[in-house]
Amino acid sequence: MRIIAGEYRGRVLKAPKGEGTRPTTDRVREAMMSVVNSARDGFDDAVVLDAFAGSGALGLEALSRGARCVQFCERAGEALKALNANVAALGLDARRARVRKGDVLKDVPYARPPFDLVFLDPPYACDAAAVLDFVSALRSRAALADDALVVYEHAAGASDAVDDAAKARDLSIAQRKKYGDTVVDVLRVAALPDAPC
Repeated sequence: MRIIAGEYRGRVLKAPKGEGTRPTTDRVREAMMSVVNSARDGFDDAVVLDAFAGSGALGLEALSRGARCVQFCERAGEALKALNANVAALGLDARRARVRKGDVLKDVPYARPPFDLVFLDPPYACDAAAVLDFVSALRSRAALADDALVVYEHAAGASDAVDDAAKARDLSIAQRKKYGDTVVDVLRVAALPDAPC
């Protein structure tokens, strides 16, 4: 795996050992970055959450392309080793790349300023409702910017479940792209209404 574009273009990334992680292919990662680039008009100054980070390839690609900072969340030991090695190899400090150990579905991260770009690449066996509950939890904690973009990679067979879960949580799927057995959805998050006085 290599970083595709930007400041760290061509730098090799370590992948976790074992079969517990499914790295996003270069083709899909490039497509995801293209969609984000178009939807956000670039990566400049993005505050990013790489929620199921694995090796950190998605968040590191965003940093390479101009994101301000990334919070990486990962719970698996081998993936954390690879992620920490990749962050260190690029010479990134905690102001730009913060690695957080834990299960984001149980311990929702907080950010100030709020995240305006979220990458979701959970294990394909992960329930779509649980993943999108996580997005709702981010929104209710004010950890998402009003115009946040959420990029969700999942198995093609889960598309109906994702549609139902998104609709139930007032999330709109702005774009869907299919790459073989993989689907990438771009979701827009509606702001919560202000509480009455």
